[in-house]
Amino acid sequence: MGNVVVDVMLKPEILDPQGQAVAGALPRLGIDHFIDVRQGKRFVLTVDGEVTDEVLAAARRAAETLLSNPVIEDVVSVRAEQDVEAVRAEQDTAAAESAR
Repeated sequence: MGNVVVDVMLKPEILDPQGQAVAGALPRLGIDHFIDVRQGKRFVLTVDGEVTDEVLAAARRAAETLLSNPVIEDVVSVRAEQDVEAVRAEQDTAAAESAR
């Protein structure tokens, strides 16, 4: 199985009250390294099989037509990402084989 990750952000000219609230809270927590925070959305689309160019194109279409509101949001990335469970299983198998 593979995953396609889609990140959507508010356009820069759109006010971001949630981001502003987080930016205001960070210094109160002693985290004062950041001058701005923008909030966004992440979608993880799982496919049964490999993430191909065709799958990525379909994900881009979904991102532009359903997952984002093009009036106020930008699709900032659509990318393939390995399934975390599959990666862990591969790592566990490799670790078990090297321990033998």
